[in-house]
Amino acid sequence: MLTDIEIAQAAKMLPIGEIAKTAGVPEEKLEPYGKYKAKIDLSLLNELKDKKDGKLILVTAITPTPAGEGKTTTTIGLADGLSRIGKKAMIALREPSLGPVFGVKGGAAGGGYAQVVPMEDINLHFTGDFHAIGAANNLLAAMLDNHIYQGNSLNIDPRRITWKRCVDMNDRQLRFVTDGLGGRVNGVPREDGYDITVASEIMAVLCLSSSITDLKERLGRIIVGYTYDEKPITARDLKADGAMAALLKDALKPNLVQTLEGTPTFVHGGPFANIAHGCNSVIATKMAMKLSDYAVTEAGFGADLGAEKFLDIKCRMAGLTPSAVVIVATIRALKMHGGLLKTELSNENLEALEKGIPNLLRHVSNIKDVYGLPSVVAVNRFPTDTDAEVKLIIEKCRALGVNVVLSNVWAEGGKGGEDLAREVVRLCEEEKGDFRFSYDSSLSIEDKIRAIVQNVYRGKDITILPSAQKEIAKLRELGFESCPVCMAKTQYSFSDDPLKLGAPEDFVVTIKKVKVSAGAGFIVALTGDIMTMPGLPKAPAAEKIDVDEDGVIHGLF
Repeated sequence: MLTDIEIAQAAKMLPIGEIAKTAGVPEEKLEPYGKYKAKIDLSLLNELKDKKDGKLILVTAITPTPAGEGKTTTTIGLADGLSRIGKKAMIALREPSLGPVFGVKGGAAGGGYAQVVPMEDINLHFTGDFHAIGAANNLLAAMLDNHIYQGNSLNIDPRRITWKRCVDMNDRQLRFVTDGLGGRVNGVPREDGYDITVASEIMAVLCLSSSITDLKERLGRIIVGYTYDEKPITARDLKADGAMAALLKDALKPNLVQTLEGTPTFVHGGPFANIAHGCNSVIATKMAMKLSDYAVTEAGFGADLGAEKFLDIKCRMAGLTPSAVVIVATIRALKMHGGLLKTELSNENLEALEKGIPNLLRHVSNIKDVYGLPSVVAVNRFPTDTDAEVKLIIEKCRALGVNVVLSNVWAEGGKGGEDLAREVVRLCEEEKGDFRFSYDSSLSIEDKIRAIVQNVYRGKDITILPSAQKEIAKLRELGFESCPVCMAKTQYSFSDDPLKLGAPEDFVVTIKKVKVSAGAGFIVALTGDIMTMPGLPKAPAAEKIDVDEDGVIHGLF
């Protein structure tokens, strides 16, 4: 059996100009980065403003497990399936972070015969967007510390600096550092730390911006710390916003690539969904909708995280309305939610599968009952799934009135996604949704958090620690009450405890810290042991990655 990278390397890619032509992108709007990838000039979106939008399809998933769900694979296979049945489809995905690529999760360009290519480029440096975001982030940090060193005319309290440096790598050693050491000429000593680049507010800002002008406005609003008399200091106060925007002007342009079957794909931006809003850029999504009849996008992790933030934050800010939602599930993952160990997943176990199905049904219920959207469950089939297990999940779902389609896109590409594509088209044409948010923007910060916990997670209530209560009071005083809430919690459970698998009930979520991402335009509520800088595992994926004499990369999966 070929590995993902071997399948990708064997593919005959079309020149990016041909992909652009298929998508309807004029040659003068194309900025090639080599033969097989390109950026698209932002002016195209303005020129298409009067063109009717295509249908927006969101692909989300059950609560993730180490067994994997194949959400990106399903997204790609669905779009290829739509193309095969005669629909004009485009994809809008996030860019992978080097942290997971070299860590434990691996790449994020799909898998099997449902991939976007060139997968090595996409999973590594790609077009340099993440480097630009890191540079802009660290320029702001450097200007902040330099301002203090040069006399601190803004009266910034070094103990109340909230802005961190960033690097796109899993490096736990950098979570907490003390810098500015070595004498007066080397800066002002203070406690500092690093986030991973995908957790930087600048990543969220880039993905939510609608234009260069909007980007500059959002960058200027970023709060980096507070003065001795507790007044917020912004990037605009430091006169950093213009230079940051200059670093990001090309990164704001969406990247065009292709699937193995030649479906045009935007891969742009990549905020994490457990610590940020977990969606690709608004610009890429809107451009895909203008250029196609069906724009297929995905949001990170389970529907309680990525889909919730896609719907409550991205759609609210960008004025988007999805036409249908695909919820990806695997029999392997559901058996883990039913209590089976990862080492036992290859064995048929109908009892564990039945115990795990409530996790899937809760996500389906949220999409239907909380957000009012039509949905279909895509069962992403693995070779170890038995016919009896497939039959059980289909029967259980259909008995409860849940649409379910077997997807075989990993093994068959677009052909294995044709049934799913037909069901998605049917949903768009026959079932009109009644889209609504899970909370109203007029609610208090506390009640927004409570609404997410009770309506989406199905928890009993929230507990807000005293320090977080003070932070909420300060944000209310500063005028951020109307912002949507971005929950930072474990991806492995509906609750804030990663060990509570399945569909837990009667739990209380503890809010430990609340902060504002003023440039992005949302409030972040941190729960559990969430960290903004992951660490590498005992045996990182980087140990298996290599390149040979001919420049061919191996071990990237």
